[in-house]
Amino acid sequence: MDFDHSEKVKKLIAQLNRFMDAHVYPAEQARYDWIADHKNLWKYWPGVDDLKAKARAEGLWNLFLPHEYGDYSPGLTNLEYAPLAEIMGRVPWSSEIFNCAAPDTGNIEVLAKFGSEAQKKQWLAPLLAGDIRSAYLMTEPQVASSDATNLETSIKADGDDYVINGRKWWISGIMDPRCKLLLLMGKSNPENSRHTQHSTIIIPRETPGIHIVRNQTVFGSMNSPGGEAELRLENVRVPKSNMILGAGRGFEIAQGRLGPGRIHHCMRSIGQAQRALEIMAKRVESRVAFGKKLSDQSSIRQDVARSWCEIEQARLLTLKAADAMDKYGNKVARDLIAAIKVIAPQMAQTVTDRAIQSHGGMGVSADTPIAGFFTLNRMLRIADGPDEVHMSQLGKLKIKEFNAG
Repeated sequence: MDFDHSEKVKKLIAQLNRFMDAHVYPAEQARYDWIADHKNLWKYWPGVDDLKAKARAEGLWNLFLPHEYGDYSPGLTNLEYAPLAEIMGRVPWSSEIFNCAAPDTGNIEVLAKFGSEAQKKQWLAPLLAGDIRSAYLMTEPQVASSDATNLETSIKADGDDYVINGRKWWISGIMDPRCKLLLLMGKSNPENSRHTQHSTIIIPRETPGIHIVRNQTVFGSMNSPGGEAELRLENVRVPKSNMILGAGRGFEIAQGRLGPGRIHHCMRSIGQAQRALEIMAKRVESRVAFGKKLSDQSSIRQDVARSWCEIEQARLLTLKAADAMDKYGNKVARDLIAAIKVIAPQMAQTVTDRAIQSHGGMGVSADTPIAGFFTLNRMLRIADGPDEVHMSQLGKLKIKEFNAG
């Protein structure tokens, strides 16, 4: 793996850093104040439209979409995108500005890779343009959804339509008024083998029968404007043409969708940990307790040193995983993807915890972004598969590999 960025990527890094300095960091407080005002619940901050227009005008748009998607992509590899995602991760909501935010990114990849021409025209085009947002309906309350073959929401054929019934929860983004597209994974072929029972189907958001049961908080936050919600789907009817790829192909689609999404999260987690470390270093250098700067305390220096080491380790593993995805494909790189999905959020949680501690009471407030980084990465240790599932699969894979021959 070449550890030097190409000239193209160096230019994009510099361009993206300039954009963040000029437009994003200065807007953090204004956006937070707007979102924190209860009267703005489930409304999106209006300033985002201007920032999106600026980013698109500069060509900082859809950077996540790998080069193999042809005309839809700006031509970057996963390895080339990694440092850019890290920069965006320093301000978690900023990914939307560059049309690189989940769950849209995963849904775009599904449509670009598996969608019919009609599906691409109706849904992929407005997603790529940033005109709409979307949600992914997978997790269910009544089953352990980390095993996707457990999903029970039914997709039944009825004439020229499919009728969908079931419950979903922890559905991110569905409360956003711009959310117009839902991709749902459900059981369409219960008679098939375990990994061919499920399908992925398109549901327009305004389709009758979609009911919000409740909004779900994450560490007490509503995460407006997108939020998380529990849904009840009651006789939701869509045309058969909304099926993606074909009945019984849902597990295959989900596996293809989650690989890139997992590593994108890790890239952003590294950006959050790096920024937390930088904020911590400035804090301890300027703070005096008992007649001595915090930065002169050995324990503080050890925290900074350990944090730097752990960030570097996670960054290198992320780059190695991205490089393997580019060279050999997501399936071959699945061990590295699983490894970094375990390592990066835990690392970021640990680093931000140290940064919180160095700030005292200020660390748990919204006066810095660090507390938000902590809760986000704690959540990521469950999202897109909990640590235990990734470690179980990775352990199984390595035991088999080490015993081969």
